[in-house]
Parts: sequence; structure tokens; C-alpha cells
Amino acid sequence: MTADIVETTGMAGGARWAPGDHILWRYRANASDAIHICRPVTVVRDTPEVLAVWLAPGTACVKPQLADGTQVHREPLSTRYTKPRTTALSQWFGTGVLKLARPGEPWSVWLFWERGWQFKNWYVNLEEPLSRWSGGVDSEDHFLDIAVYPDRSWEWKDEDEFAQAQRAGLMPGEQAERVRAAGRAAVGLIDSWDAPFREGWEEWRPDPSWTVPVLPADWDRIDRGRTSAHSRS
Repeated sequence: MTADIVETTGMAGGARWAPGDHILWRYRANASDAIHICRPVTVVRDTPEVLAVWLAPGTACVKPQLADGTQVHREPLSTRYTKPRTTALSQWFGTGVLKLARPGEPWSVWLFWERGWQFKNWYVNLEEPLSRWSGGVDSEDHFLDIAVYPDRSWEWKDEDEFAQAQRAGLMPGEQAERVRAAGRAAVGLIDSWDAPFREGWEEWRPDPSWTVPVLPADWDRIDRGRTSAHSRS
């Protein structure tokens, strides 16, 4: 395997990425088709049941920031979603993240560890079901999230951002209702301790031979062969 992004074709026809392949995990800006988050990742597993990828420490990424250079999280909430934005190169600091997405689900589940592989928590990132394309997967973040802890307790996260996005016109009321319903469905999985929480992913470790993926120059390219969802093809 090289550090180049894999150009797999015919994803809708059933082709799968192999463990160790490098792909892009991207997010469109809300209410826009433009890509504003891009994270090169390594494929852990790609089956009809789950796409699992590893975001390694030190990975070069793309993230949004305000046009004046202000970091998004440092901008007051009242103007965070109304000021002009651009994108900037960044790096994934700290420990890596394992991301899991099941076909058609409006969320992905992320696993975080402290240094020394002490498991910290799961994070349910509410989002559009993944769309697959030749170089990776795309989605759109829905602001609202759920943190899940090793003792099986959980809590809503970023409810203030979820509310502000609606006030700023980035999420119509009908869509917000669907996102909240998706969150309740995810809570049902947590309460019943269904997949992926019961599957032991917190004991997973990356292959030491894997290299860190490289961010390609055309990270924001649009692939016309994109499929409508991370389907069970």
C-alpha cells in the first residue's frame, strides 16, 4: 500500500476497500455543496455491515475557519455561523480516532482513547448517511452529538450549536426534527447496548505497519460517480 489515495471504481456495484487502504472522510459545509472538512484515513474494515476507518495522530487535515483567521470554536456562538468562512490546513493532534459507520444510519460512532490506549469514550456524531465515491466518503454534520461513556451513561453534546444553526438558517425546522429523531434512535441503541457498542471495538489497535495517509492536493474534488449512500450493495 502506498500513501496515495485509493481510486476504487464501481463502489455502487459492490467493490470494497481493503484494510490498509487510504481514503478521505469528508464533510460538506452546511447548506452548501462545498467540502470544508477533509480527513485522510486508513480503512480498518469495509463490509456490508460497517465501514471502519482509523484517523491517525499527526494526520494533515482540512478544517473550516473564519475568513479573518479566527478559529471557529473561538468565535462567539451568536456570529459563529454567519461570518464568512474559508478552509485551512491543520493537523490531527492528540491520540487517533476510530470511526465506525453502518449503512444508511444518520450518524457515525467515534472511539477516543487517552494516551497509553486508556479508553475514554464513544462519540455519536449525528450526520447525513455517508455517500461513497471513488476516493472516500462524504457527509454533512448535523451539529448535535451524543457522548457515551464506559459505564454506559450518555449525554447530549453541542445542543447550543444545534439551536444556533437553526436560528442562523443552516437547518430548517423539518430537518432539525429529523436530526433529533435520529438522536433518539441512537439513544435507543445505547440503552440496549446494541452494535457497535457491544462489539469490543475499544480493544482494537491499528496495524503498526500502517503509514499516515497524505492529504492530496485535490482533496476537495467532486466525484460524479458518487453513490447516494453508504449502501449495503
